[in-house]
Amino acid sequence: MLFERIVSEGISHNSYLIGSNGRAAVIDPRRDCDIYLRIASRNKLAITHIFETHRNEDYVIGSLELKERCGAEIYHGAQLAFAYGNPIREGDRFPLGSLEFHVLETPGHTEESVSLALYDREISDRPYMIFCGDTLFSGAIGRTDFFGQERKAEMAAKIYDSISKKILPLGDGVIVCPAHGAGSICGSDIADHPFTTVGYEKETNRELGQGHESFISQRSAESPYYPPYFRQMERDNLEGAQILHRLPDLKELSIAEVNRLRKSGCQIVDIRSPTSFGGGHIPGSISIWREGIPSFIGWFLDYQRPVIIVDDFNLDLVAVLSHFIRQGYDTIAGVLSGGFPLWTKAAQDIGTIQTCSVRQLKERLEKESPFILDVRDIKNWHSVGHIRGAHHIYIGELPQHLGEIPKNEPVVVYCDAGFKGSLAASILANNQYHAVTNVLGGMTAWKNAGYRIEK
Repeated sequence: MLFERIVSEGISHNSYLIGSNGRAAVIDPRRDCDIYLRIASRNKLAITHIFETHRNEDYVIGSLELKERCGAEIYHGAQLAFAYGNPIREGDRFPLGSLEFHVLETPGHTEESVSLALYDREISDRPYMIFCGDTLFSGAIGRTDFFGQERKAEMAAKIYDSISKKILPLGDGVIVCPAHGAGSICGSDIADHPFTTVGYEKETNRELGQGHESFISQRSAESPYYPPYFRQMERDNLEGAQILHRLPDLKELSIAEVNRLRKSGCQIVDIRSPTSFGGGHIPGSISIWREGIPSFIGWFLDYQRPVIIVDDFNLDLVAVLSHFIRQGYDTIAGVLSGGFPLWTKAAQDIGTIQTCSVRQLKERLEKESPFILDVRDIKNWHSVGHIRGAHHIYIGELPQHLGEIPKNEPVVVYCDAGFKGSLAASILANNQYHAVTNVLGGMTAWKNAGYRIEK
């Protein structure tokens, strides 16, 4: 038996390749699918099955891409009318060499969610692994809020029953292989464990431990953040996204080409650090640092206008491009050739964002009363505390709440460490806020300096 877990960083997505006797199955593949083909080729395997545990919300599923490359059949839950692939139902079985997948319908995260119990018939008639998608994570349970407030209790009850009646009875030793790890927006407080087991979750998973009614009550009251790009992903993964065949080449754009695209209303994403962006950037850019691309492009970019990427030295941009493609952004116009230094050498217009240290902020607050904006998530606002007098608006929801921020007075923005603060400052600058300062180091530096924190 061959087992490989493929991690897509940024969205903390796990996909899997399982092989036996010359054949292989891939579970929840990503769109840039070369990695599965390389693994299969290296191990002399033919990929014959592609399983989707559910219609994903946070990335474009790579099933059609992979099928185009290897001819494998696609399978997904029967409770949703996909425009491609084959429906599977409770009790369906799929042999793969000495292995066998058993389908369990496990609704709750979505209606058509399925889990795949894996048996190795050469060893035992007991299940060995369970691939459960977004139903059960290490230390957490998948989101159940996608169907609106009126169905929160219903979906919470479904996912709890799916776990307690379908997954837990498989046995304490069964290895649980979820579709996401720590940091995913598809679950809250997922543990940083590559795998878990049924028995470990029974003993340690706090959401499971609180009981059926308590779990439903808690879930009914929750309102997790919901990035707007989720709806696009749901459509792409129901109807089938455009097949790319491979990652597109990232075109190098001249300054003249960039300026032509600017006039037509393109989107410019500056992936440099907050200090670099603050010191100078192309006017109209939004500041999304390299590691923040998977988490935040879906909040602020639309799917119609071309996207230009700006960096300093244009290094390792294939990884950057992969993040955009995984979230369905196929309108990448290219990258500024020569990076931002070439822009400055060509005497082009430059925008700036003021920055300050926490020490400078403290001294300023002793003399002035600027509008202080905290753009961290609500959990950190409550658990860590905040600067006295701060107003809270989560960074992803900032465009919908601009009316709450005055334009006729200075605005100071802070986050955890200055990166989301730079993003917020760029959004404000693009909406005619002219006196914005980003606090470098954010709340982490404020706390480390020993300054007063309100709770």
